[in-house]
Amino acid sequence: MEHGVSPHFAYPLRAVRCAVVTASEYPLHDQTQDMIEPWTRDQFIAQLREIGCGAYHDKHPFHLAMNEARLSPNTIRGWVANRFYYQQNIPRKDAAILSNCPIREIRRIWIHRILDHDGAGENEGGIEAWLRFGQACGLSREELLENRQLLPGVRFAVDAYINFARAQPWPIAIASSLTELFAPDLMAARLIAFEKFYPWIDVGGLDYFKRRLSQARRDSDEALTITLDYCQTREMQDAAVSALRFKCDVLWSMLDAIHAHYLFANRSCHWRAGPSLSRRSTRVE
Repeated sequence: MEHGVSPHFAYPLRAVRCAVVTASEYPLHDQTQDMIEPWTRDQFIAQLREIGCGAYHDKHPFHLAMNEARLSPNTIRGWVANRFYYQQNIPRKDAAILSNCPIREIRRIWIHRILDHDGAGENEGGIEAWLRFGQACGLSREELLENRQLLPGVRFAVDAYINFARAQPWPIAIASSLTELFAPDLMAARLIAFEKFYPWIDVGGLDYFKRRLSQARRDSDEALTITLDYCQTREMQDAAVSALRFKCDVLWSMLDAIHAHYLFANRSCHWRAGPSLSRRSTRVE
């Protein structure tokens, strides 16, 4: 496959389908599954972790290039600007989960996620921290807030994720957030790469990633406990695994759009060739 573009690149088909998904497309009663024994908790966790090992976006060519110092300032800024649309919409995704959840105890656990990103009191929140990161990279607050560089493919993937959270039963929507299980390692690698290879980025703007190292571990522990407790039939477990796979597709599709625009559109200007992207297939079997 040319230049290592992912098999999702031609068109993010799973994101397309889920952009118009309805709850009926993920039926919660299948008589054929009534006779299937549910996984044990350890087996269920292993199934979820297997998704991350094969499909999490830390393996995308764009992230490989980022961690190998092969992205130009223009490309880094393009990623920051487009990723901001995802950051902006995380509270909306979590609000959708809350609105669908009838269990007060779960809502009390989950609600801090909205404040973590929107901010409250002296806590500036993740959205503000990302704005400061953008400024540290040379972007203005206005161009971020107005989404001036937002690519259609990124908008489509993020909107698909919000629609998924609105349409799916709340335990399945929570399961989709379990990409947080794999985020700390990616955040740590990203921090090292920015500090080592991109000295033009003001280190004061990296607070977002330092904060998320601990927040992601806490959030993934919460989400995993809820998923294990409320997805106890095999049918619900399968749906949870599919939801996590869908979220991985969303994140991968976002990078496909950014990768295509900033690396392939004008390759000679925005990146330096290296072994990770040379005619390499990123297909996950």
